[in-house]
Amino acid sequence: MGVQQLDPVLVGTVIARYRLQRGITQEVLSGLSDIGRTHLSAIERGERKPTLETLYRISNALDVPMSEIVLAIEREIAANA
Repeated sequence: MGVQQLDPVLVGTVIARYRLQRGITQEVLSGLSDIGRTHLSAIERGERKPTLETLYRISNALDVPMSEIVLAIEREIAANA
């Protein structure tokens, strides 16, 4: 049995959805979370996986518990299974 991997595109899609729901740009979110805009853009496109630290910063900047973002990712995984 192989090891399952987390789809970075799915993670990025969930993060982008939360950002858009709050009506803020990547530029604003990157500033609030103290990460580069190009890094955030790469995460949202699924080209990079966020570390726990980065996910924590993003969730704080979005004013949402990190656990809520993780649960949203898990719901997407279950829906796509």
